[in-house]
Amino acid sequence: MIQVVNANRVRKIIARYRKNKLTVGFVPTMGALHEGHLSLVRCSRRMSDLTVVSIFVNPTQFNDPNDLEKYPRNPERDVKKLSPLLSENDIIFSPDVSEIYPEPDTRVFDLDPLDKIMEGKFRPGHFNGVAQVVSRLFEIILPDRAFFGSKDFQQVAVIRKLMDILHMPVDIISCPVIREKDGLAMSSRNQLLSKEARKEAPLIYTTLKMAAEKAGDIPVEQLRKLVTLKINQSHYLKLEYFEIVRKDTLMPVRTWDEPAGIQACIAVWAGNVRLIDNIALTE
Repeated sequence: MIQVVNANRVRKIIARYRKNKLTVGFVPTMGALHEGHLSLVRCSRRMSDLTVVSIFVNPTQFNDPNDLEKYPRNPERDVKKLSPLLSENDIIFSPDVSEIYPEPDTRVFDLDPLDKIMEGKFRPGHFNGVAQVVSRLFEIILPDRAFFGSKDFQQVAVIRKLMDILHMPVDIISCPVIREKDGLAMSSRNQLLSKEARKEAPLIYTTLKMAAEKAGDIPVEQLRKLVTLKINQSHYLKLEYFEIVRKDTLMPVRTWDEPAGIQACIAVWAGNVRLIDNIALTE
């Protein structure tokens, strides 16, 4: 594998492969890699001739400066985890902020309504920051495909909308959630959990599975209340939101009669760490 920190250099390397009409797969990450990230790399390796993995903690998507400061970073360990998965020609791109934002990024994307609901409601400006960094990385890498985990269900929808806005011909691949043995969705933030909060955190997925089992049998609003009660019964968990939405638009549903599939999305504070997850309720 090749480790690159300079945007112009990575462009030149990729351009050489494109001359031979090789396909480029891209896995953008913020580091602190876990098995979920590595599963995306494996998907890219299967579907692409060349794989590029970026490691960049994007400051513009953090609406809370303390959250940015606390975000786990261990680049040496990340490279060690990637090494067995990447070929000698694959690329790890680890730029400084100045490489991604040589000038302050003042662009504002019209992501409405996706940036106003769920994550967008509780993290104002977050998805505009995501759009900024993804668009910049895509401009540099020019991938054929980009791979994202479906744990970030809303983010995938935002990025697909961004591709429509920018008319970028990038195929956005959403890969399955990877979970710990106890069901907790893998996340870089899990390592920040206290011992007590980590013990309670699997209740999130247990509750989502319960919601999937009861979907269609009880009214939507009753299911919302049941999930809220179940999560908040823990001394270490506090529900921020639980939304039942259409898969295609992410708009809230009131009945089970929607023609499109229905997804449940949840955000929970586990101590002082915020965790998200989701599950399909109907196909």
